[in-house]
Amino acid sequence: MALKASRVSDVPKLDQVQENAALALCSSRLITQCVNIEGSDDTKRGFKFGKFVVMGHRGSGMNTLQSCDRRMKSIKENSILSFISASKLPLDFIEFDVQVTKDDCPVIFHDNFILTEHKGELIEKRVTDLTLDEFRSYGPQDEVGSEGKSLFKKTKDGRIFEWKVEEDAPFCTLQEVFQRVDDTMGFNVELKFDDNIIYKEEELKHILQVILQVVFEHAKERPVMFSSFQPDAALLMRKLQSTYPVFFLTNGGSEIYTDVRRNSLDEAIKVCTEGGLQGIVSEVKAVFRNPGAVTRIKDSKLSLITYGQLK
Repeated sequence: MALKASRVSDVPKLDQVQENAALALCSSRLITQCVNIEGSDDTKRGFKFGKFVVMGHRGSGMNTLQSCDRRMKSIKENSILSFISASKLPLDFIEFDVQVTKDDCPVIFHDNFILTEHKGELIEKRVTDLTLDEFRSYGPQDEVGSEGKSLFKKTKDGRIFEWKVEEDAPFCTLQEVFQRVDDTMGFNVELKFDDNIIYKEEELKHILQVILQVVFEHAKERPVMFSSFQPDAALLMRKLQSTYPVFFLTNGGSEIYTDVRRNSLDEAIKVCTEGGLQGIVSEVKAVFRNPGAVTRIKDSKLSLITYGQLK
């Protein structure tokens, strides 16, 4: 599945955009430019979107073979080969989730928990409670003939499935992704946090600084953006740096949370405008339910990215 991204002001009438417009324009890379950050004497390296930007969303996504396109089915959710495969596709960006291990290493993994089987019993461990070595002990291994711990997948409704993709590769770190993927491929780094945990500001700050250290050391001229469903993390990332744009991820009311900032597009607009974020990433159903929000996003000078099955 791909994400179509556009600055809303560039699309006067969304209902008149040709169905294949994104594919026709996806070869136009992001325009890299120098931007002056308000309140700073420094000239920072940044970028702006062209009319349309196509983003690959972890290929098969959630480790299930959803796409009929064999190229997308070969893209794994967490492994380094997923990004190498994606670089051969007509994509401007690839999206992936980053978490930080117990010993402060940013790694690529979507779910909050890793499930394995030991002596017929399923064992569940939180990714952020593992060291890097423990994290790497799961799944495919680099060493020929070596087998890692088996992997399983738990759905939101509690069902358990065996981890299945057409191909797979060892788990990887954020640094490895920067080092091994062509630097013309843009990265949408989703800052992953558990919805069921209340994070203190110092805890969030430490996690984000660990991620930023890797990005600043290895991004070079690569287009990079940050996104997060966790509003405090998104706002704090904007405060910690002004080099890369930060987007607020929202289901727009498709799911209801105790944090009201996550429950509508209008709340998302408020988060972005008050916190100086650059845009919104929304479940497309929220746009269909509240099309008037598109005008308000446009008037707020924000960019809009949409995702979801209805794409």
